Amino acid sequence: MASHSLAADYLVIGAGAAGLAFTDTLITESDAEVIIVDRRASPGGHWNDAYAFVRLHQPSLYYGVNSMPLGEEIIQTSGREAGMYPRASGAEIRDYFGAVMHERLISSGRVRFFPQCDYLGGHRFESIVTGDRYDVTVRKKIVDATYLSPSIPANTPPPFDVAAGVACVPVNGIADLAAQPERFVIIGGGKTAMDACVWLLEQGVSPDRIQWIKPRDAWLRNRRFSQAGELVGTLLEGIALQMEAAARAGSEDDLFERLDDAAQFRRVERSAPATMYKSATIADWELELLRGITNVVRLGHVRRIERERIICERGEVPTKPAHLHVHCAADGLRRPPAVPIFAGDRITLQPVRAGLPTLNAALVGFVEARRDDIVEKNRLCPPNPLFHTPLDWARTTLIQARADRAMSKENDIQAWLEGARLNPFHGIRARAADPAVQLASRRFAESVGPGLARLAHLVEQAGARADATQPRT
Repeated sequence: MASHSLAADYLVIGAGAAGLAFTDTLITESDAEVIIVDRRASPGGHWNDAYAFVRLHQPSLYYGVNSMPLGEEIIQTSGREAGMYPRASGAEIRDYFGAVMHERLISSGRVRFFPQCDYLGGHRFESIVTGDRYDVTVRKKIVDATYLSPSIPANTPPPFDVAAGVACVPVNGIADLAAQPERFVIIGGGKTAMDACVWLLEQGVSPDRIQWIKPRDAWLRNRRFSQAGELVGTLLEGIALQMEAAARAGSEDDLFERLDDAAQFRRVERSAPATMYKSATIADWELELLRGITNVVRLGHVRRIERERIICERGEVPTKPAHLHVHCAADGLRRPPAVPIFAGDRITLQPVRAGLPTLNAALVGFVEARRDDIVEKNRLCPPNPLFHTPLDWARTTLIQARADRAMSKENDIQAWLEGARLNPFHGIRARAADPAVQLASRRFAESVGPGLARLAHLVEQAGARADATQPRT
């Protein structure tokens, strides 16, 4: 083991999507020198552990780093998502981030990457392979790109007990089967579980051979309204429809029923109350497949799987050793407390605009390169907590609206956003003559004020109800 001394302007902890997007924009907008440290052998963060059949939930058109496109920016003309932009596979994303690291960042001569290293704190890290230790003189900032690192089934034990003799695998395992199970028991109510069910059905598995244990149901965004580029008018139309629904909502439940009626939000079963929202997208063809699964168990979270029964919070169901139990029950997006993005000599990457992780990281990189005053930087980039419950959509929409108002007065930020490929609305000014853009813009302008006011009222009401239920001391 040896000790090494290094120096850089920025020390970035984490070579996932956020860390790479931040670094890419930072070195574009400044002459900064950067060291990136990650405990994995390759860049890409959780994409290195993702299941084989995973795809982006959003179009590739606005994912990745700002300086390098991901895939072809063309509208599909065939297949189940004809009329939409492509979504990259996990393998494509891993290859992309490898190219970003080596062809864009390292080749700049101002970025050094140290894979398979643990950050020890105090500007020090250690190689997992050699045991060598590195002390870094950080001239400007340390950047935490791991604060919101997701929890995924591949590296998270199941949150329930599994008895001996029970066949139980993480979701990754269904793409590498040694034998055909009698039944697939999918455990989890989020998008990972939905992806598993859809993939099995696409492989020809009969819906009768799938049992889906759902602790709760989720609201999902309609992918058709998550497009950009030539389809930015549809994207803007969706936001106008959301504000119109919000303006007319009489309650939280009424809000989401209106969003459903407006084809903005979706749920697999309209008869089941949806109590979870994490901003995942879904297409109509996926909903059609999922609705074909009729063996759905709603008895709360699984507590224990035994050879002959599955014990849940509110009851139990039979099972067999010949059934394959598929763990899709990791928390996914973590929700630590929001902290200031800029604090002293530290930057903690978090969302500013809801649901756009790489745009947010790149935006923080731009503001860091172009502003000096920390109060001003935090004013422009307030942390926007990740989604968990349906009403979090309203909360994050309000925070984003305040940030957008602040940034709308900053000419350099507006110019950057207009040209940033990571911004779903980039190039919208060039399409101002598009009739779809004009119509959506008018509808949005008419509804955004009343819509935001109503969302603020609903959030305030929910806060008052929560306060009223707290025990008095």
